[in-house]
Amino acid sequence: MATKSPTAAKTAEKFDGFTDDERAAMKERAKELKTATRRSPRGAKADEEAAVLEKIAEMSPPDRRLAERIHAIVKASAPDLTAKLWYGMPAYALDGKVLCFFQCAQKFKTRYATLGFSDVAMLDDGTMWPTVYALTELTADDEAKIGALLKKAVS
Repeated sequence: MATKSPTAAKTAEKFDGFTDDERAAMKERAKELKTATRRSPRGAKADEEAAVLEKIAEMSPPDRRLAERIHAIVKASAPDLTAKLWYGMPAYALDGKVLCFFQCAQKFKTRYATLGFSDVAMLDDGTMWPTVYALTELTADDEAKIGALLKKAVS
């Protein structure tokens, strides 16, 4: 019977791999890609919007309130963005590329939800700028800031 070397055993103990939540997100993404290839171009936009709204409806009440507000702010501030699911999260794309996304706190069991922007977003400000924002609730000022970020991101 072969035995593992001490180094191999120690490495195996340290590496946990992906969490169950991360694996679930990857499976959701694979399903999204598979579904997207089956959709007709004419119905794709409506189907993706419906899928996003369905995903939002499944969220816990605190996350759902935030996601509904984010969705409304995106629609009002950046109407050219297309709603779509991205790793099982509501996301908004410009020319097919994800520009921003909402990650609910429940998704990875974190203490706050986040609104993130990809490199497609034109938020450059010097040599360093934030791309992910923690959300616990949304005030009128927060909503105005998000609207301004979205307008800048698509410019």
